Amino acid sequence: MDTAAEILDEAYDRLHSTGPEWGGNLANHGPMAAEALARRGRADVIPGWIDAYVGRLDEMPAPSDPVTDDNWREALGDRVADWTVYLTGQLSEQPWRDVLATWWPRLLPGIAAGATHGVIRTGHAVRTLLVGDESPAARTELAHGLAYWAARSRGVPGVADPAGTLAPGPALDAVPHLADQEGPIRFRITRLADLDGWTRSVTALRPAEEPDEVPERVAEVITAATLRYLRYGHGSPVLLVHTATAPNAVLHTLPALPRELWLPSLTAAWAASAALTAMYAPVSGQPDSALPAPPRADDPVAEVIDRACAHGDAHAIKFTDTAVSVYQQTANPAALAAAVQSTRLIDPAN
Repeated sequence: MDTAAEILDEAYDRLHSTGPEWGGNLANHGPMAAEALARRGRADVIPGWIDAYVGRLDEMPAPSDPVTDDNWREALGDRVADWTVYLTGQLSEQPWRDVLATWWPRLLPGIAAGATHGVIRTGHAVRTLLVGDESPAARTELAHGLAYWAARSRGVPGVADPAGTLAPGPALDAVPHLADQEGPIRFRITRLADLDGWTRSVTALRPAEEPDEVPERVAEVITAATLRYLRYGHGSPVLLVHTATAPNAVLHTLPALPRELWLPSLTAAWAASAALTAMYAPVSGQPDSALPAPPRADDPVAEVIDRACAHGDAHAIKFTDTAVSVYQQTANPAALAAAVQSTRLIDPAN
């Protein structure tokens, strides 16, 4: 195992005694940010970053009522410690791909869990496993991600499979917005059921006709959401990064999933991005004069990663990771400008 993997595993071990939330209902971003730093060649930053972050976290709550093969449906949406014990046990006894293939379709309908942090934490853990780190710490991290997803399971109302003609950019532009964008996500998301045009906008996306088309379509959703953040991220700088990072987590996971799960994964990834847009995005974007330019450094990718590390916020780190992927795929410098925008808009104290 290389040094970066060892550093990441040490971070996982430190964080697994902490709960998936802190301060009431704020997600523990430690494992996700650490994985993004490791993947982007900044493993040396991880120990100090964890030192600064871990003090705010709560301890993992004590188990109370075991989740079992028979009662797991009733346990969805609650009992995070019980889910963590249950899924850690499964991942110690079975191949991780088998556990993932079992639980992915069970949890996918609740993709909004923890403001999409359940699927995001799971996706970061899968990316670790797929690059060859199948250590106990990495497998345990997958258990923690799946457990958080299960314990906060929350569906997006009015979801239907894409069946339209729009590319993701125009489809996001066509999503209707809640008139009342107040309150936590659990209150906002229920209002989507009554939002005029909501389901129609979800189905307006151009579908993938076959599973082989799904990775490209999900990547298009990620690109559209990343570029849209540049102009609209000011409406809710933290929440709107997830319009891109949630589908990116799904994209990370696709190679580890059976192909028959790819099409429903596209539906869920798109629904999550569209729902966050409806709940948090402003109707009007900022003018060009208010937008940052992409870096002009010799290595602009290294520049935006360095900026995210210096900023320190986990959301900025994770969004920059996503934006860099978009830039590397599309060569569109606006993706890197969006990463810069996240460091301008997000409070470093988050």
